[in-house]
Amino acid sequence: MIQNASLIKRFAACVYELLSLIAIWLLCTLVFVMLFGNVDTAIKRLCLQFVLWAVAGAYFVVCWVTTGQTLAVIAWKIRLVNAENSLISVQQALLRYVLATISLITFGLGFIYAAVDKDQLFLHDRLIKTRLIKFNKV
Repeated sequence: MIQNASLIKRFAACVYELLSLIAIWLLCTLVFVMLFGNVDTAIKRLCLQFVLWAVAGAYFVVCWVTTGQTLAVIAWKIRLVNAENSLISVQQALLRYVLATISLITFGLGFIYAAVDKDQLFLHDRLIKTRLIKFNKV
């Protein structure tokens, strides 16, 4: 039987994921500043923020669609699957990223929701019928 990954493991993976994202964002910021100069105007800051959000989204979507795993969830032996326990579609991945973003900007409410969900799913996973499972590749 396929089991959902524990809530503690999923939150630990989120922290680990943040470390990966910081490295990606630092590199992207360096490239952005080299191309466009200092981020000293509101429009440049907004553009940089959008670029960082889009790059993170591309990273997640590609990982979720191709293997169901990012670097962080590989380390925690977790995999993202759909209701049929297979890889998610590009549309599901894009929607998951947008909904997770909304969860974050609303003070993490979509993630905190997992504490009261009967299957301990994040709200975005509940809405699009995905889940993070224990995954021990043999």
